[in-house]
Amino acid sequence: MFYQLWLFIAPGLYRKEKRYVMPFLLSTVGLFIAGGLFGYKMVYPASLDFLIGYGQQFQPMITIGDYTKLFVTIIVGLGLICEMPILVFFLALMRVITARWMFAESPIFHSRHFRCRGNHHTYCRHPEHVSFRGPNDSPLRLSIGVAWLVNSGRRRAADAF
Repeated sequence: MFYQLWLFIAPGLYRKEKRYVMPFLLSTVGLFIAGGLFGYKMVYPASLDFLIGYGQQFQPMITIGDYTKLFVTIIVGLGLICEMPILVFFLALMRVITARWMFAESPIFHSRHFRCRGNHHTYCRHPEHVSFRGPNDSPLRLSIGVAWLVNSGRRRAADAF
């Protein structure tokens, strides 16, 4: 199917544009697999332990449909979250966003977003909080780096003229 799509798209691309297809495909697939693998190895077992442990006084009645739905949601969701650097690359290329704007508007750099509810003077140190914050922080930090690289490349090209 991908080959058929390539046969449809390839005639409309210049030779210079065709060079970017393979790095784009490898990075897209690699980031999605990395996110899915992280969800499978780390987040999914932790979420099942939490959900089953939360209802210890009850008899857990997990159906295969619920199990599969949770599995697919976590794997596909984290795979898509890890695609954020690709999206940021294209948005930075179109000058929609910059690394400076992302750094200023990013919630991971504002500590007030990660305080425990009810107590605004101490930071939340629960294992669930820390383990589920990581999957969102890493792609966001990588995206800021990607935006910085795209913007600095544009500045160098503009300075050359």
